[in-house]
Amino acid sequence: MSEMSREYEIAKEHYEAVGVDVEEALRELEAISLSIHCWQGDDVGGFERPDSSLSGGGIQVTGNYPGKARSVAELRGDLEKMYSLIPGTHRLNLHASYGEFGARFVDRDRIEPEHFAGWASWAKGQGIKLDFNCTCFSHPKANDGFTLSSKDPAIRSFWIEHVKRARAVSAYLGREQNGSCIHNIWLPDGTKDYPVDRLGMRRVLERSLDEVFETEHPSGEMKDAVESKLFGIGSEAYVVGSHEFYLGYAITRGKLLCLDTGHFHPTELVADKVSAVLPFLPELLLHVSRPMRWDSDHIVVLNDDVRMLCEEIVRSGRLSDIHIGLDFFDATVNRIGAWAVGARATQKALLAALLQPQQRLLELEEGGDLIGRLALLEELMVVAIDSVFPNPPGPPALPCNLQVRVAHRDDRCALILKVLESVQIRDTSRSDETHAKCVHGISS
Repeated sequence: MSEMSREYEIAKEHYEAVGVDVEEALRELEAISLSIHCWQGDDVGGFERPDSSLSGGGIQVTGNYPGKARSVAELRGDLEKMYSLIPGTHRLNLHASYGEFGARFVDRDRIEPEHFAGWASWAKGQGIKLDFNCTCFSHPKANDGFTLSSKDPAIRSFWIEHVKRARAVSAYLGREQNGSCIHNIWLPDGTKDYPVDRLGMRRVLERSLDEVFETEHPSGEMKDAVESKLFGIGSEAYVVGSHEFYLGYAITRGKLLCLDTGHFHPTELVADKVSAVLPFLPELLLHVSRPMRWDSDHIVVLNDDVRMLCEEIVRSGRLSDIHIGLDFFDATVNRIGAWAVGARATQKALLAALLQPQQRLLELEEGGDLIGRLALLEELMVVAIDSVFPNPPGPPALPCNLQVRVAHRDDRCALILKVLESVQIRDTSRSDETHAKCVHGISS
């Protein structure tokens, strides 16, 4: 028996001693597909123009680590490597700005399903499903801070048309993958200082959303979600699409509510909101991030907030109704590594929750043995999750002593980092020929 197998059997015995079926927990974990965000791979730039980059929206990417994806092909290559480092089968979450538009510029109010046919074909080949988002930022018509809630009819109609088309793309993707594509709406709309007409702007947003949703698509093709935010850069005082606004809208219009863990006050416990909204909503969308004093979108790690969120997901008994996506972007580190670390941390938090003896904990709580409940939860914190956490085929993905290479101008590859299995990162100063060699693992 290998050392890894021995560790697994020991951990399994520990869990069985408190009434947990490890094999069943692993089966449940395998059935959970994370919707992994494409925008970590290129720093939220998209591919509408050759020099596209994130601008506006009250969000920000920091860092200039080499290897940013510069094309759809490069992004897909990085995604394929990322998926190989994460156990299970997962989804991909696309933004509308990541279409394949060719040499001709296609504005947001002109996007068509054909611009995403390549993504649909690629996803089929990878055995994954897609989710989608309208892109209501990084655009001149969003520069004043308003999109669907704009009081300028021309601006507002532009964004209404964009979101309508994004929903049509989502329905197309759902048909292609024979499974529902979740389309999420997040808007940057808000003001830097306190406004006078708070209600007026929210009435405008309400009417715009109602117009967007006039066309109904079968739920088997696509589902709609709305996502709130507390504040952003330039919208510190007021955000039109607040949590309360979207909660009311989702309940009254039958839409999914999206809770992003970075979109609330740092002292708010998003985990507590899960059980607060589930009685009123048939389904829920979560975006897992790691806010640091604000919506900083740090890479997800296995911290208390993520653990408690996943505990509430599991304890709700509605795993099939809760859709889990990731949303972070860090340009200071290897981007493939960022994806892998964040996704695996989320999976470990889910596994830790699945490995809790829920019935025993409930009995202790309802029996008034609160110190017994606390003691058992504390003991579970130190039982080795890693010993039962599934790894993809081949060598363990983390930790490992494998190489990441960057080609220098002399076309020789130098070792610069040991973090993930054979990840190739790109130096944008290289020639296309050298870049191709490095991406395909050919070094001089």
